[in-house]
Amino acid sequence: MSLVEAVAHDGGIVELKLARPPVNALDPALCRDLRAALDAAVIAEARGIVLAGGPKVFSAGLDVPYLLGLGDDREALTSAWQSFFAAARAIASCPVPVVAAIAGHAPAGGCVLALCCDYRVMAAGDFRIGLNETQVGLVAPEGVQRLLRRAVGPARAERLLVMGDLVEAERALRIGLIDELVEIEQVTARAHAWLRQLLALPQDAMSQTRRIARAELVEALQPEHIQLERFIEAWSAPGTQYALRALVTRLGK
Repeated sequence: MSLVEAVAHDGGIVELKLARPPVNALDPALCRDLRAALDAAVIAEARGIVLAGGPKVFSAGLDVPYLLGLGDDREALTSAWQSFFAAARAIASCPVPVVAAIAGHAPAGGCVLALCCDYRVMAAGDFRIGLNETQVGLVAPEGVQRLLRRAVGPARAERLLVMGDLVEAERALRIGLIDELVEIEQVTARAHAWLRQLLALPQDAMSQTRRIARAELVEALQPEHIQLERFIEAWSAPGTQYALRALVTRLGK
């Protein structure tokens, strides 16, 4: 059974919903299913895609307990992170527009997936989005930092990245991290509405312009800008492991 639910809508729009409750933690299975669902939608000639998460949590990011459970298995850790970045690249390089319907929190990996989308609609309220890697002793790869700089500008991205700041929804809108803020029950509908508006444009011109405009995003996620081996080294460091286990303990309470 797939961990991503696909529903076809009028006008060639396909909605893909992450379906790994309670928080859509991104383990290799979910990442593989997301990539497969994107490919299947394109093969079925979807004109646009809405990527949705769960209620109150779009995605909580990588499945930290799963990754910690891999221990010192460097091969398994590398494979798990490769699955995540492959899913991110699949969104970034998707030949049709992808809109993120963020009906809740989107930290870390959830934020990365949202940044790979063409447009981000988020729920108003006490929800947060951002890259909080430094809070657990990690350095966001250069490619991921490029995604944030592209959205909010270099100076603001620097501050957010260094602090590992998770931004509240209203501020996220002000700084350009998201594009729209609506009530939680309207998030998915508004994502569909924006996508329909985009798809009403002359398709050849829109598609070619989009491809040129997004080239830097696709480039950012190439392996040489992720340097996964260095990231895995940092992940395995004792201090990082301590911080990650402390995080899991806090979340479990």
